[in-house]
Amino acid sequence: MINDMTKGNPLKLILLFSVPLLIGNIFQQLYNIADIVIVGRTLGMNALAAVGATSPVFFFLMFVVVGLTNGFAVITGQRFGAKDPIGVRRSVTVSTVLSSVFTIVFSALLAAYMKQILGWMNVPDEIYKDAFWYIQIVVGGLIIANAYNILASVVRALGDSKTPLYFLIFASLLNVVLALVFILEFHWGVAGSAVAIVLSQAVSVILCVIYVKKRFPILHLKKEDWKFTINKECIPFAIEHLKVGIPMALQFSILGAGILIIQSVCNTFGADVIAAFTAALRIEQIATLPMVSFGVALAAYTAQNFGANNYSRIRTGVRQSSLINISLSIVMAIIIHFWGSDIVGIFLGQSETKIIAIAREYLWISTLFYFFLGQIFIFRNALQGMGEAMLPLTASVAELVIRSFAAMYLAVKFSYFGIFYAGPIAWVTASTILAAGYFACFFKIIKKASCNVRTQRKLFKNDAAA
Repeated sequence: MINDMTKGNPLKLILLFSVPLLIGNIFQQLYNIADIVIVGRTLGMNALAAVGATSPVFFFLMFVVVGLTNGFAVITGQRFGAKDPIGVRRSVTVSTVLSSVFTIVFSALLAAYMKQILGWMNVPDEIYKDAFWYIQIVVGGLIIANAYNILASVVRALGDSKTPLYFLIFASLLNVVLALVFILEFHWGVAGSAVAIVLSQAVSVILCVIYVKKRFPILHLKKEDWKFTINKECIPFAIEHLKVGIPMALQFSILGAGILIIQSVCNTFGADVIAAFTAALRIEQIATLPMVSFGVALAAYTAQNFGANNYSRIRTGVRQSSLINISLSIVMAIIIHFWGSDIVGIFLGQSETKIIAIAREYLWISTLFYFFLGQIFIFRNALQGMGEAMLPLTASVAELVIRSFAAMYLAVKFSYFGIFYAGPIAWVTASTILAAGYFACFFKIIKKASCNVRTQRKLFKNDAAA
């Protein structure tokens, strides 16, 4: 159902929008949880390490796709907020073509150079074969992931966070079933888990297309919507999408690159540390899902209100969402701090005491900095919803530099224990930049809007006098 977020109580709208997102994000994590629980419990710690060693590559790929599609969807949301149905349809077709071309080229390059990438990441020889085939299969299915994210981001831009949820839940459950079948019955090993991810996403895309066609009249694309001619109207519209989509994709890819660098350092410490780091990161991702969901909800809310020139509603929504994320960061930090070890044991089995101890050390450090991570999600998405892509990109570059330097320097000084501080240090840096950038950007927009109002009043008075 389409939801106009330019009217009504801001906090209520954001909360109602974010709850389905949160549930969807939890089921999204089932893809990764299935890898850990099924692979780790049935194939052993080396198999889990193989998945974990290449997980940052998987996240890097998804970050790029999600960043690009979400960036394009900002324009879709702004057109919807401006009550422009033709612009909405044209935005969907432009987004589909641009993201598909990019994904195909990107996938081909990654597949061709995967051996070099895994070599650069210091993947140990004993897990190299499983790691290679796992990530190659995931890369082959990247175009399917792009299709789902295009559909999901467009529907969310129209204010509907429930429809993508339904198909995500189905795909997540299907992924678990297929992973069990491929690993236990077909004996495909680690590759079976990757095949399950791709096939479950493909089914989700098909179902989502059918549903959108039946339930969303505004997205019933016409033949003329697909006509791309080189003219004064088409090129600027495509450039408008690229101005938001490319910086956002770069921003997400930079975040993914930072994780890649940390993982490459982590891989030098052996399979036990890799397995512990993999489990701890999955738990952290689950713990921070509420904060992520509020950020995504705020992006859709901000985009629609920016298109409608409702700047005061944007400020109210950001302030209220920020306070909620502060509360969430405290609650999640308490939960992880006191029960993190028990949760790690669920993933790996209580007998893996050494790996559990390593994972617990990471969680105890990172939870102290969840406050800063929560504010990153708020200010980054607010800026993106207003079409400001360069400030989040700048913050991401700073985060990459700090994270990489900290990981490599501290690992030399304090072994793998030093890697655990790289992320938190980067969070403090990025949140500071984004907060300052948001306030500077917002006041600039308000000042510009005030000038336009004064100009219009002056012209009106001159016309009246004449």
